[in-house]
Amino acid sequence: MTATEGLAQVNTLATNYAFTAWNSASDFLIIIVLFTALFLFAWYIGRATLVSVLMAFYAGYAVYAAFPYMSYLPTAPALTALLAQVGLYAGLTLVFYIILRRVVVSDFLYVGIFGTIILSLLGATFLIALAYHVFPVTEVYRFTPAIDLLFAAKQYFFWWFTAPAIGLFFLAR
Repeated sequence: MTATEGLAQVNTLATNYAFTAWNSASDFLIIIVLFTALFLFAWYIGRATLVSVLMAFYAGYAVYAAFPYMSYLPTAPALTALLAQVGLYAGLTLVFYIILRRVVVSDFLYVGIFGTIILSLLGATFLIALAYHVFPVTEVYRFTPAIDLLFAAKQYFFWWFTAPAIGLFFLAR
């Protein structure tokens, strides 16, 4: 083996491992970005709004699951179908957030900083679990096996789905 061939193999291995590390990090980056968005939203707008957002996630999903006009949404191409379904869910969630924001008053509710961090993380994982099991995300984007292990199993969906509600039960006073 010449020095050039050896260097080429090292370069190939380094590139392969760098791409693998970046792909793994990028999937966890999605969770981190969602977590950060929810945390900053709660930090700047108010912690009671995080409770409203989490409750709106559930209410939006309930109406989304019973939505009678799903056949009118586009089914192809995959990205258009994904954006249409996510847009419908986001719109329903926004409507329920506005309603719940009027009901959940910050004077009667307290969530500490630790609770805000935990609830933001649970909200982010809730959205990833929805992406796996409700929206056709896997047709558009392929997650790494590490994220697949956490979210792809049908048995885990129930726990990811109920985690924010359990967190609210214990952390919101």
